[in-house]
Amino acid sequence: MLLSTPGKLARIAVLGACTLLVQAPCSAQDTKADDVVSTPEEIFDEIWGEFHDRYAFFELRGVDWDKQRETYKARVNSKTTDDELFSILSEMLAPLGDAHVNLIMKGEKRRAFCAEKTARFEREFSTDDLLKQFWSLVDGTLEARGFGESVKVAKVFHYRRNSDYGYLRITDLEGPKKKALDKGLDQILDALQDTQGLIIDIRANPGGTDDFVYRIMRRFADKKRVGHYKKTKKGPGDDEFGKLRTRHFEPGGDVRYAGKIVLLQNDASYSAADMFAMLMGDLPNVVSIGEHTNGVFSDMLVRKLPNGWKYTLSHQRYYSAAKVCYEGKGIPADHKVLNVRADLETGVDPVIPKALTLLTEEELSPR
Repeated sequence: MLLSTPGKLARIAVLGACTLLVQAPCSAQDTKADDVVSTPEEIFDEIWGEFHDRYAFFELRGVDWDKQRETYKARVNSKTTDDELFSILSEMLAPLGDAHVNLIMKGEKRRAFCAEKTARFEREFSTDDLLKQFWSLVDGTLEARGFGESVKVAKVFHYRRNSDYGYLRITDLEGPKKKALDKGLDQILDALQDTQGLIIDIRANPGGTDDFVYRIMRRFADKKRVGHYKKTKKGPGDDEFGKLRTRHFEPGGDVRYAGKIVLLQNDASYSAADMFAMLMGDLPNVVSIGEHTNGVFSDMLVRKLPNGWKYTLSHQRYYSAAKVCYEGKGIPADHKVLNVRADLETGVDPVIPKALTLLTEEELSPR
């Protein structure tokens, strides 16, 4: 499918700049002069071959890659136009259903394709106007429960509070530099320090970087913990992966928060938001509401084709501290509450009242 939702367009716009992207070393064909364009058959073979060697999730995604070659290579010949080739490659990649698989045609006929399957939340709130109405609904639900005016900090944080609880929305998990991020978190957590509990909202969050997530996690960590394990696909064999690497997080920063936390998440919580949900879920004072996150953890490996097009693929397997891979499944919510378009008619975001109720439950004891 071609990119259509606001979320997809925002995510693909950062290709070439986002630090989640991993630029691979150039191959012999990558180093050709820009004015040297391979044949359609060679372009097809290069992208198919690179996925064959480096893509980490054919079995998980239920795709027979050899069968895809058999099906789609037959449609490519020396007379295949750029538009036709782009469509054929997009059709071949589509069954992967992976938001980190992208194909970008540059030049006058710029086109962009993402293999992502549209999230349920994005189908419900499928336009910019509907999404704006949704966040207005969230604001109204909070205001009706005594929450004050929202304060924007460090570009990606919006916080507010009532007499008992705090609310923090994180719109992206990248952007501010370390100094600005730390200063913003100090301001937010200082303002919310005396609350009985905190709601953190990462619904419809397009993601960002692991480093950004781990920088935030220092403020909520109770002790040094394993955050995740990761290994990278190195070759065509099913088991050709590099060494399993471990990353930890631990308490840090000038101001930290140790109270009860309810995390709001949905299937439009992507990539670094998946990671944030996974790490927060391991803390004893955190419970989640909503639905599973999207389930796209791998960094995007970026490749450039001889004709100037770019593509990305998922070449890493991430695992939780318990060594569970949530790729393609997402992090499940402890309590399932879905947002649907009909919520706009009721005038209430049903997730907020449930979150406030959970903050009063004994099993969510602060540390």
